[in-house]
Amino acid sequence: MAAGISAKHGLLNSKTRLNVAFHRLTSPSTACVQRSASSATSDAQQHNEKFCLDLVRSRDYEGFVSSLLLPEEARRSSLALRAFNVELAQAVVSQTFVFLCVFFHKVKDSVSQKSIGLMRMQFWKTAIEEIYKDEPPKQPVSSELWREKDLDDRAYRNLQELETYSENTQSSLIYLLLECLGVKNVHADHAASHIGKAQGIVTCLRATPYHSSRRKVYLPMDICMLHGASQEDFIRGSREPSIRDVAYDIASQAHVHLEHARSFSHQVPAAATPAFLQTVVLEDYLQRRVMKSPTFVLDIDKRQEMSVP
Repeated sequence: MAAGISAKHGLLNSKTRLNVAFHRLTSPSTACVQRSASSATSDAQQHNEKFCLDLVRSRDYEGFVSSLLLPEEARRSSLALRAFNVELAQAVVSQTFVFLCVFFHKVKDSVSQKSIGLMRMQFWKTAIEEIYKDEPPKQPVSSELWREKDLDDRAYRNLQELETYSENTQSSLIYLLLECLGVKNVHADHAASHIGKAQGIVTCLRATPYHSSRRKVYLPMDICMLHGASQEDFIRGSREPSIRDVAYDIASQAHVHLEHARSFSHQVPAAATPAFLQTVVLEDYLQRRVMKSPTFVLDIDKRQEMSVP
């Protein structure tokens, strides 16, 4: 959607412009947690906001960058949602309970024991109930949000299962961002659905080196079987053509979703554009990396290798 929506409305038509916007928004004169004297928040509120900002910056860097580029009135809400997303992802979120999932590598390996994950989930279930009772627990992320498990380590059975999971997690986060921006548009929702699916697929690919180093593989089994690639091939870091074909097929499906999202560009209001900023990273990963060198998925994806700051 980056090439379609952003070019149309002139918000983000080049990676250079993204870099300029990033440095402008993070410069001391325009710090994203700054508040005017007339509307200064309490020390506790400032602490909560900074806690969420730091958490997202350290665990969901691309979401952090995208949040900085949102309009000021939506920025804080976005950081709170993404911080909540990170907290839940550390407990390995269930599809059946919650609609958020972190856009980073350590999704299914964050919990050493299932009991710890379940306790985390129970805390957040209770926290959400208390938030809607206007009695949020004294915890920075839940305080910011105020203004049953899926711990089985198994691969997705097929690409459709991965897409469903992505729709229930990544797409739902974008829906919430659209609400933060005050956008209620069916075409924007359709675009968000496809972008979320693309993001979930890309996340699965990007996490492959991390999980493989821990002898875990979550890539769709139907695609692996189609090309005769075993989980052991990924764990060993094999560079056989079958690995390349698996990566290419999965990446191609993510690209298809981005193309579908782009097809709505003429119907999506300009106000929705900031919610789709992470497509810049998705396009970069798919076009410059996976499509040109499919075995790239076996290399650790480091922040400094990315085209965003």
